[in-house]
Amino acid sequence: MENETAIQVDHLTKMYKLYDRPSDRLKDSLGFSRKKCYQEHYALTDISFSVKKGETIGIIGTNGAGKSTILKIITGVLNPTSGTVSVDGRISALLELGAGFNMEYSGIENVYLNGTMMGFSDEEIEARLPEILRFADIGEFVYQPVRTYSSGMFVRLAFAVAINIDPEILIVDEALSVGDVFFQAKCYRKFEDFKREGKTILFVSHDLSSISKYCDRVILLDHGKIAGDGSPKEIVDLYKQLLVHQDPAVKGTPVAEREARSAGADARTQTSGWRGLRDANPNVLEYGDRRAEIIGFQILDASGSASTTIEKGTSFTIKMRVRYQEDMEDPIFAYTIKDMRGTEITGTNTMYEKVTIQPRKKGDVDVVSFTQRVDLQGGEYLISLGLTGYQGGEFVVHHRLYDVCSLVVVSSKNTVGFYDMNSEIVVGQEGGGSTDQSA
Repeated sequence: MENETAIQVDHLTKMYKLYDRPSDRLKDSLGFSRKKCYQEHYALTDISFSVKKGETIGIIGTNGAGKSTILKIITGVLNPTSGTVSVDGRISALLELGAGFNMEYSGIENVYLNGTMMGFSDEEIEARLPEILRFADIGEFVYQPVRTYSSGMFVRLAFAVAINIDPEILIVDEALSVGDVFFQAKCYRKFEDFKREGKTILFVSHDLSSISKYCDRVILLDHGKIAGDGSPKEIVDLYKQLLVHQDPAVKGTPVAEREARSAGADARTQTSGWRGLRDANPNVLEYGDRRAEIIGFQILDASGSASTTIEKGTSFTIKMRVRYQEDMEDPIFAYTIKDMRGTEITGTNTMYEKVTIQPRKKGDVDVVSFTQRVDLQGGEYLISLGLTGYQGGEFVVHHRLYDVCSLVVVSSKNTVGFYDMNSEIVVGQEGGGSTDQSA
């Protein structure tokens, strides 16, 4: 049976030796030093995962997590300290701008150079050249030395070469971040073409919206180890916890304490018309330092009735009830609306809206209301709530709730994308003829 695995990584470890002095490096390389004269830095530790053919896999993590290192090992740029990597299929990799380019060669010459390195004949490269030049769209600069290129022109040509040499596996490391919005849109359309053709894509990006939209699966790295491997929505939520220095495994508070607190809060809210945190989603993801807590929420339609089904074009209100466990200055309240894949569609907070909140005392309770018109397309969305602030100049999360409930938008008319611009259309015949109008 045909192998369905494109990339197999088993127990991969990469260790770098860090020397205090150049002389220590020389002694170690020549074997003159009897004791260890270096520090060990592990960029990757015992990493294992597989990528199926046709999958689009994203790798995310904070700076220094090991993302680029693992891509370089997969593509053969680096050797691992231990472990194995097996690849089934021709790889095209775009790891660093201009990697494999000769700065003194022209763009055309570099196309042939890279194609030859990939194992193509001059005739095969020539057949692909028109499509490469069309995609890169850098005009006459293609005949100039690449050292004269801007970073944007560099990546356009490099990416055009990478995706037009018929790869079975495409590996990209943040290379699209320098392209303009139109070039990025063209690249992602190419991603979608690759997905339809059943090709494999592995890419690193800090653009969480793109990760959520295009990936079938996401791997989260943290300090050289896998901290999560799963659906885009699940792993992006875990990554956001890492960004605010919360351990995803801990979720801010010991489980028993968290459940006891939530049970008490739910009991209080159920008697007053407020929904408890697990009334809508028993698996709501929550974390924070709990110096203040969200103990209830409500979704109200335009008539003020509690409902998570809202008619498009009407207003609705998101309310949260907050209890302060300690004295606090300048709390920030927030909500976010995401689609079912985890892409953040819209949201706001009291800081964005320039709402001044006076210092609060331990035991105070606030009710926060966000009222807005909904012009989202008809469909189902997820609502997340947040309570944050600043402590000693550092951003801190007090209580954050991901996907506390769903929101259904009912619509008799949908347009393109997520948001309806409510366009007014007038069609008139030139020369003063009849006029058609549409609201």
